[in-house]
Amino acid sequence: MDKLSKEQVLASSSGWVASLLNFLPGVGTGYLYQRRWLPYFITTGVVTAWFVIGIILQGDKEPSQTEQLIGISGLFLISTITVVEANLAFKKAVKITSIKKEEEKTPIKKGWFR
Repeated sequence: MDKLSKEQVLASSSGWVASLLNFLPGVGTGYLYQRRWLPYFITTGVVTAWFVIGIILQGDKEPSQTEQLIGISGLFLISTITVVEANLAFKKAVKITSIKKEEEKTPIKKGWFR
């Protein structure tokens, strides 16, 4: 049995499920579904950094509504970017696997006169 390539694993996943999982929790769980570990850890690091920066800038005072809106908007932006990136990666993987399948189907002509 052949080992599946990275593109085949990604193309076998559902693009809309990965996008939905990246959007709703907002921490890159769609990347776990797609088995893409590096983007998941990068997204988790960015979200963690966003929280840490917010806590450091807030200090001991209560956050205002504007600061809360900025925090939620940042998480929304991160989740939107991951949705678009996961969908583009899925479409690219589907395209690559379809090209590879077409290349495998075309017979190689052997003989004297090619």
